[in-house]
Amino acid sequence: MTEPPAPPTVVHPSGVIPQGLVDLVVARRGGRLHMYDWLDGLHTAFVVVDLDEGSCERAAHDDRIYAPVNAVAAAVRDAGGVVAFVTTSIPSPDWLAVSLGVQLAAERYAAVRSGAAARLAPRLDVSPRDLRAVKARASAFFPANCDLHVQLQDHDIEHVLVGGMATNITCESTARDAYELGYEVTLVSDALIGDGWGLHEVSLASLFSMFGDVRPSADVIHMLGTADDP
Repeated sequence: MTEPPAPPTVVHPSGVIPQGLVDLVVARRGGRLHMYDWLDGLHTAFVVVDLDEGSCERAAHDDRIYAPVNAVAAAVRDAGGVVAFVTTSIPSPDWLAVSLGVQLAAERYAAVRSGAAARLAPRLDVSPRDLRAVKARASAFFPANCDLHVQLQDHDIEHVLVGGMATNITCESTARDAYELGYEVTLVSDALIGDGWGLHEVSLASLFSMFGDVRPSADVIHMLGTADDP
C-alpha cells in the first residue's frame, strides 16, 4: 500500500528559525505559525535600538540593515503609528568593563563622550515627529532605565516592533521587557543585526518560541497595509 504523502512542512519566512523548533511551536499553537496576523497601525510602534553613529561605525555588516529599517519605519508612519529611536548613554565605563573588558568599555564610553552614541546613523530616514529616548543600560523598557514606556503609553501603543542592534543583547533585552510590560512584540528579523557565532539566530529562535513573533520586514509592511481587513 502506498503511504499517503506527508503534510507540507511550515517553514518560517525569516529563514533563521530551526525547522524542528518551528514544527514544535506550530503544533503547540494548533497549526498557527505566527502569534499575530495583522497590525493596528494606530497602536503600533517601531522601536529602533542603538542604531547610533558610533555603534554603526563599529558594526561589520551594518549596510544591510538600513533598507528594511527605513521601509518599516515609513510603513508604520503611514499607518498612523509611532517610530521611536533609542540610544544609550553610558554613565561610566566601569560597569561594562567586567563583561566587555577595559578596552572595549573605554571605546563605548568614548563614543558617549564624543556625542557619536547620541547621533543617529546618517543613513536612517528620520522624521521630526519620531520619538527619541535614551536608555542607561541594555533594555529600553526596564524600569528606571528609560522613559520609552511612558512615551509609548501616551500614544496608546499596544504592539511593539523591534529593530536595531545587537539582536542578542540590547534588542532581545528590550523585547523581553516589552513583553513583561504587556505589549505584543514582533521582532523584524532583517531589521536586526546580531553578534557573530550564530547569536542573532539563537536570539530570534528563543524569542519566537515564547515571548513574541518574528517576521521579516516584507511581512510586517503587508500586515500594516491590511490592518482594516484582519
